[in-house]
Amino acid sequence: MAFATTPSQDLLARSHRLGADPRNTNYAGGNTSAKGPGTDPVTGGEVELMWVKGSGGDLGTLTADGLAVLRLDRLRALKDVYPGVRREDEMVAAFDYCLHGKGGAAPSIDTAMHGLVDAAHVDHLHPDSGIALACAADGEKLTAECFGARVVWVPWRRPGFQLGLDIAAVKEANPQAIGCVLGGHGITAWGATSQECERNALHIIRTAETFLAEHGRAEPFGPVVEGYEAPPAGRRRERAAQLAPVIRGLASQDRPQVGHFDDSETVLDFLAGAEHPRLAALGTSCPDHFLRTKVRPLVLDLPPSAPLDEAVARLRELHAAYREEYAAYYARHAEPGSPAMRGADPAIVLVPGIGMFSFGKDKQTARVAGEFYVNAINVMRGAEAVSTYAPIEESEKFRIEYWELEEAKLRRMPEPKPLATRVALVTGAGSGIGKAVAHRLVAEGACVVVADLNGDSAAAVADELGGPDKAVAVTVDVTSEEQIADAFRAATLAFGGVDLVVNNAGISISKPLLETTARDWDIQHDIMARGSFLVSREAARVMTAQSLGGDIVYITSKNAVFAGPNNIAYSATKADQAHQVRLLAAELGEHGIRVNGVNPDGVVRGSGIFAGGWGAQRAATYGIEEEKLGEFYAQRTLLKREVLPGHVANAVFALTGGDLTHTTGLHIPVDAGVAAAFLR
Repeated sequence: MAFATTPSQDLLARSHRLGADPRNTNYAGGNTSAKGPGTDPVTGGEVELMWVKGSGGDLGTLTADGLAVLRLDRLRALKDVYPGVRREDEMVAAFDYCLHGKGGAAPSIDTAMHGLVDAAHVDHLHPDSGIALACAADGEKLTAECFGARVVWVPWRRPGFQLGLDIAAVKEANPQAIGCVLGGHGITAWGATSQECERNALHIIRTAETFLAEHGRAEPFGPVVEGYEAPPAGRRRERAAQLAPVIRGLASQDRPQVGHFDDSETVLDFLAGAEHPRLAALGTSCPDHFLRTKVRPLVLDLPPSAPLDEAVARLRELHAAYREEYAAYYARHAEPGSPAMRGADPAIVLVPGIGMFSFGKDKQTARVAGEFYVNAINVMRGAEAVSTYAPIEESEKFRIEYWELEEAKLRRMPEPKPLATRVALVTGAGSGIGKAVAHRLVAEGACVVVADLNGDSAAAVADELGGPDKAVAVTVDVTSEEQIADAFRAATLAFGGVDLVVNNAGISISKPLLETTARDWDIQHDIMARGSFLVSREAARVMTAQSLGGDIVYITSKNAVFAGPNNIAYSATKADQAHQVRLLAAELGEHGIRVNGVNPDGVVRGSGIFAGGWGAQRAATYGIEEEKLGEFYAQRTLLKREVLPGHVANAVFALTGGDLTHTTGLHIPVDAGVAAAFLR
């Protein structure tokens, strides 16, 4: 027996289907709505309601909480008080007076489009194929050729109340129409049922795709420029990893940014074509695109074969010019009431033959910015295939980029966490202290590269932390220069660079002097003394290329200071690490890189080292049962408290979270108080 569904349930199901296919709309782009009966909680009478995707939601993952719910009679009554185009932004605040009950999510600027159109169901989407027609120089003519009278052209108008009135009038005047193409923007479709609306939206999208494929000319981006073809993947990604920290540093002049790299065929094909400089300079068009990608990208005008030093020098020149041009763009269009300029660095940097670097306040934002520019490339391809790409005027782009409503949305964003935009690489992060550190850093806003000799453990921790937008896993033996370099390359390709490194990887060989072999000594020092040196050296290379400063933290030990029995190899190695902190603090300070250490003791629970035999050895040394080792360590401290991995992670955050900006060369004891290990 089938159960009847409500309009809002139908709406969510339709939204999920549409949002699951990137051909239909971009991430967080577009909105859908449904109208139907509801009950007035005050009078008990029936009222007509509209459920519509709220501000900032994503169709593919939309939930009931993400819907705004409005009284349709009140929303449509706003037509009687509409003050005209010059004051249409005031209508957004009026939507709050149309909400039903608590109203759900905040209504978006497109609410009027859905409410004023006389149809039970409305879909407004941003498909690449539809925007290609919308951004073609003769888009109106092409729309008629593609759809006949079933889809109507609506000239560009900024999203808002007037656009809702325009579309409502178009539907009323064209009863045969199933939707419209919005110049410079996207598409809108409607239907009497949810199924009909979805069917009409997909018909518009797929028909446009077929039209572009059948009528488009070859090489819409022009012929391939000799020398601008992409090198093999290995060489391409090697150059990308070399450039990424430099580009991230340039893109972070106004505020720190996280990066994302894309060397997909779509991007490389665009950058190999002769027309890419002209098209990139025209910028993106759809409002959703340039709000995330800025008005236009920065494009390196050198082939991938150019020497690295030459490419870096040219990027610096182009970045300085980009900042000047962006400031001029702002000055050309800003009015007395415009929001202040948000920053002049590019959000998208294109490097022919190599790929695209995109930037944002976190990894997801950076990734989505890149995805939107890929959408823009697809739009350019479609428009150039059948016509000429002709985005909206620069002044209109500015009006949307610096829209007060967009500024208000930014003001509603929560305050960033202390480590937001910072990229950390933690060695030995597959278990114990390293795992706890990784968890704390992500909780405080950082992106983390989980590095461990055990790749499966690293991958499991990365998954726990939230996956690729939060953490990535790398398998690395810290005694290998090549594997360490590979780990940092993976970090720069995943997040743009590295700002914070925690040297935590280690083992422990606990034996009396006469039983300690030269091999024991070499293994212990190779992993911890040599390994942390190699990791710090690679970190310094990346951090100095970024010119953003940075933090290197060594997880040393109270044994670096305290002399105990039967522990020569381990304790001597920890003393080596402790002095590396002081030496590197002295050397790297001029680059704004701070180097500090944490001296834990007795971290038994959750420790990979203790579980691997070290616990049994230490317990034998002290003549106690292994399972009571943590209690034993706690009782010999001043505080009589057991030290856990999370306590060490707390110290790492204390050193890197922003309060100790003027501290370097410091060791923080996390040992519950071991007087013999007091620093003097």
